[in-house]
Order: sequence, then C-alpha cells, then structure tokens
Amino acid sequence: MQDLQPIPVAPSGATPAPTGQKLHAQAVQLEAAFLSEMLKCAQVGRPMESFGGGIGEEQFASFLRDAYSEKMAEKGGIGLAESIFHALTRGQGNV
Repeated sequence: MQDLQPIPVAPSGATPAPTGQKLHAQAVQLEAAFLSEMLKCAQVGRPMESFGGGIGEEQFASFLRDAYSEKMAEKGGIGLAESIFHALTRGQGNV
C-alpha cells in the first residue's frame, strides 16, 4: 500500500485575495449583467410585429442582449465596471 498524503486545505473562511486583473474582469461581468437587464427593459431584441421569427426569436433574444451587453462592457460601457473595480480595491486597502 502507498502512504497517503494529506491534501493541504486552507483554513475555513480564508480565501486568497483576487488579483487586480481578476477583480477587473469580474467588475466587467457585473456591468455586462446590468447592461443586459437595461437592454431587456428597453426591449432590445424584441421580435418585430411583421416578419418576426416566431417563438424561436423570442427564446433567443436574451442571447442577443447578452452578447450586446458583453461587448458594450468590454469597450468601457457606462463606466460602472471602473467604479466597481475601484470600490473593490479600496475595500482591500489597495488604493
């Protein structure tokens, strides 16, 4: 039999601090989710009355909104991601 080695586990509640790049990426994802909801309220992707694509178009409209919002957030969006990122780094003491 082989000797079993214990797997090192971090103490409960201790999580490594995310890097700046990871925090910024998460802030951009959050802005994209917010923008997607705003586009939904603005009825972007809503099927047209005439020449509509039927139920399939209605079901896939959310994918179109999500793609739009992700691209908007990647290009700077409305500046929400930057505000979130700065708030998160300030909370870590990394001003």
